[in-house]
Amino acid sequence: MDENGIKVNNDKAAIFDLDGTLLDSMGVWKEIDQRFFARRNIPMPDDYSSVVASMQTDAIARYTIDRFHLDECPDELVEEWNEDALLLYATAVQPKPHALDYLNALRASGASLAVATSLPPRLRRAALKHAGMTDCFDQVCSVDDVKSIGKEEPEIYLLASRMLGVAPDHCTVFEDLLVAVDSAKRAGMKVWAMYDQSSDMDWDSIRSEADGTITDFAQAPAIL
Repeated sequence: MDENGIKVNNDKAAIFDLDGTLLDSMGVWKEIDQRFFARRNIPMPDDYSSVVASMQTDAIARYTIDRFHLDECPDELVEEWNEDALLLYATAVQPKPHALDYLNALRASGASLAVATSLPPRLRRAALKHAGMTDCFDQVCSVDDVKSIGKEEPEIYLLASRMLGVAPDHCTVFEDLLVAVDSAKRAGMKVWAMYDQSSDMDWDSIRSEADGTITDFAQAPAIL
């Protein structure tokens, strides 16, 4: 809302990724990955986390089984990861700086808000509850809802746009991964990139492609 009491973001929407964007959680997945490989006495490759970062969980399981020739089924891997993740998301994951303040300010300014995540329902519910964000969003969707491999394709952002009833060119996406920034741009949306250490090697490319970049939500745009 501006100084004249006008809701400056009426008919606009903000769509947020969770891991690495609203939530400082990428370290959680590194810990989960390290536990997973340690249980199997397999050295964890340096590129593993970055390769799987944008995939949905089932795709990660299939990729992991194929790459490491595991005699396991995808459901077993997913359940193992989810059990480790549920505890950490419910107790340890914290919001990125000023994230909650920014969400509240956008709502007050008339914006519609959505989550677009790769997290399965029970993990995102635990994460949002622990972060105090459960009631901040009008809609929540995931890559599973569009049956896509992950955020390499723009479908999840277009779904969020439809769910909110806001045209893509009036939506602003907040993401931390290069592939996600690219997909959201292809969806016809503005994109602001949040810095996360997991994407450090792509940061120059992210900066050149995004409409803006931030390291703290205190730097995020008041007007979408």
